[in-house]
Amino acid sequence: MQSQNFKGIIAILIAVIAFSVMDAAMKFLGQSYSPLQVTTLRGWASLPFIVLLVALTNRWHELKPTRWGMHILRGVLAIAMLVLFIYSVRTLSLSSSYAIFLCAPLLVTALSVLILREHVDWQRWIAIAVGLVGVVAMLRPAANEVISLGALAALAAAICYAFAAIMIRTLSRTETTLSISFSFLLVIAFIAGTLAWPNWTPVQMAHWPWIATLGFAGAIGQYFIIEAFRHAPASVVAPFDYTALVWGALLDWLLWNTLPESRTLIGGTIVAAGGLYLIYRERVTATR
Repeated sequence: MQSQNFKGIIAILIAVIAFSVMDAAMKFLGQSYSPLQVTTLRGWASLPFIVLLVALTNRWHELKPTRWGMHILRGVLAIAMLVLFIYSVRTLSLSSSYAIFLCAPLLVTALSVLILREHVDWQRWIAIAVGLVGVVAMLRPAANEVISLGALAALAAAICYAFAAIMIRTLSRTETTLSISFSFLLVIAFIAGTLAWPNWTPVQMAHWPWIATLGFAGAIGQYFIIEAFRHAPASVVAPFDYTALVWGALLDWLLWNTLPESRTLIGGTIVAAGGLYLIYRERVTATR
C-alpha cells in the first residue's frame, strides 16, 4: 500500500509540472480568445495525443467508459473549473492565481474524509498545514487583489477542482486511466465547443505552437493525475498540488518577465518543505 502511495506522489508531481506548462499556454491564449474557446482548444488539442498513446500501446479496449453519467458530471465540473481559472490567469499572474487556487488540496483532503472515508494521520495534517502557511505567504497584501473577480474566479475554480478530484478517485475504482482521460476530453471538447461556437474567434497561425503545447502538456497532465489518484488516496496526493506555486512563479519570470515578490519565494520554500516532508513520511512508512 505504501509503495502505491509513493507511485501516486511521483505521478502527481509529473502532472503538476505538465499542468503548469498547460496553464501558461492558457494564459497566453486567453489574451486573444474567450475562456470557453480556450477550454475547447484544450480538449481538442489533447485528444490526438491520447489516441496516439492508445495506438502505440494497442489499448483500444481500455477506451470504453462504463459510467457515462459520472464522466459527464466530471466533465461539466472540469469545464467550469477551466473557464474560471482561465479568467483568473487573464487578470492575475500565474503565481497569484495559484496562491488562491491551491486551497483546493485542503478541500480535497476534507472531502476525502467526509465522502471517501479516507484516513489522514496527524503527520500529514501537519504537512498540509505547513503547505497552507506557504499559500498564505504567497497571497498579495493588497485588498483589491484578494477580492478581485480574478481572485474569486480562482477560488471558485478550486472548489470545482476539489469535487472533480474526488470523482476521479471514485471513477478509478472501475474505469481505466485511458477511458477517464478520453471521456473527459470528449466532454469538454463537445460541450465547451458548443457553448463557445456562437462567439468563436478564428485562430491565428502564430498561436498554433501554443495550442500544440496546450494539447501535449494537457494530455500528459491528465494521464498522470488520474494515475496519481488511482495509486494513492486523495489525501496523500492532493497536497503535492502546492508545488505548482514554484512552477507558476518560474513561468511568470521566464515568459512574462514578472519577478515574484520576496513573500512568493518564502511561500514557495515553505510549500516545498511541506511536500518534501510528506515524501519523507511515505518512505519511512514504506520501510517499516
